[in-house]
Amino acid sequence: MKTIPKFKDEDLERDFWSKHNSVDYIDWSKSRQTIFPNLKPSTKTISIRLPETLLYLLKEIANKKDIAYQSLIKMILSEKVSNEFYIKL
Repeated sequence: MKTIPKFKDEDLERDFWSKHNSVDYIDWSKSRQTIFPNLKPSTKTISIRLPETLLYLLKEIANKKDIAYQSLIKMILSEKVSNEFYIKL
C-alpha cells in the first residue's frame, strides 16, 4: 500500500483523489460498515395514502404537541424502525 500524502487544504486533496485510485492507498478488505448518527440525513419526498381518519388523528396529536403532522409521522416511523432494528436513528 502506498502512503496517503498530507494535504494543505481540501482542494489539493480533492485534486489528488480525482487522479488516483484509492485501492492503491487503502486496504478495503479491512473496511467495515458504520453509521454516522450526527449527520443530517438526506430526505426524499414520497407519497403515501392514509385513511382520512388516521390522517385526522395524526393531525390532532401533532396539534396537541405543537409540531407539524409530517414531523410527527417521521418521529413515529423512526421510533418504530429503531425498535425493530434496535438502533438509534
